[in-house]
Amino acid sequence: MARIPSSLIAAGGLLGGYTVARTTKKRQLGGLAFGAALAAATPQWRKAAGNAGAAALAGLSVGALAVSHPLAKKIGPWPAVAAVSTATAAASWLIADRRA
Repeated sequence: MARIPSSLIAAGGLLGGYTVARTTKKRQLGGLAFGAALAAATPQWRKAAGNAGAAALAGLSVGALAVSHPLAKKIGPWPAVAAVSTATAAASWLIADRRA
């Protein structure tokens, strides 16, 4: 089975988590989806970038989730989620995926 790039998993976790939360009106389910994607991406990050790189990318992902909330008040929810997902995917690709 082909490996899914961690950058897509990380971005998908943010986008998917938001979609689940919005659709179900249960933020906890969105957080669960985000957490599952984070758990799936972390081993790939660790393998490609070591523990420090994996920790940095995990922190960036959680920070992106946090930043998306106030950003949504300024530019709207979907643009905010798209922006932080893109930034997270780019960082993941630069730090881990292009090395793999």
